[in-house]
Amino acid sequence: MNYIWIRTSTDEQNPKLQLDDCISINKYGEYKVLEEQQSAWKDKERIVFESLRDMIKKREVEHLICWDLDRLYRNRLKLIAFFKLCKLCGCKIHSFRQTWLEELNDMPEPFGEMVHDMMLQIMGWMGEDESKKKSERIKNAVRKEEGKRTKSYKGNVWGRKGLSKETVKEIFEKHKLGMSIREISQSVMYWDKNRNQKFVSKSAVHKCLQQGVYHKPS
Repeated sequence: MNYIWIRTSTDEQNPKLQLDDCISINKYGEYKVLEEQQSAWKDKERIVFESLRDMIKKREVEHLICWDLDRLYRNRLKLIAFFKLCKLCGCKIHSFRQTWLEELNDMPEPFGEMVHDMMLQIMGWMGEDESKKKSERIKNAVRKEEGKRTKSYKGNVWGRKGLSKETVKEIFEKHKLGMSIREISQSVMYWDKNRNQKFVSKSAVHKCLQQGVYHKPS
């Protein structure tokens, strides 16, 4: 049997677009569609995908069509291992975005296997690198307001609430008086989110002084 694999990571992605592209390259006859909304990068349970793997192991899948190889795995080693499993079990993988796979599938042995493994390594590295870059872009795309917790570009709150202007000012004033970080942390207090008064931690004092976030007006 032939299968089309569709995976979306968030509600914002449209699975129909992937499906239409996959159907456009299908020349292997009847097919079934397997769809899952899950990250291929995070180590979370992928129930539908695992059922696909089981069918491949039982040699029930002849052709597997996907939109992009990163719909299978973003992790390089896992992607390569999956390709090796498919090759061992007689399943050929086809990708709408990686058209070079068709040339590899038709290439005679032993050259086909050698080039196949080399291209898998390259594509795996590229997919892994692209995912890491995307993660770094998201982490960098944050907004931070003074006295408030950091927010992502979507408005999600990250981390702990920052110190207020008054608390930061008090820390700097005590530091100018020659007080140590320990002494400052034992004398400066703030209100937490539950409106409980607490002493500022030594690490918070150190970070505040290190960043120099308070400057006395001239």
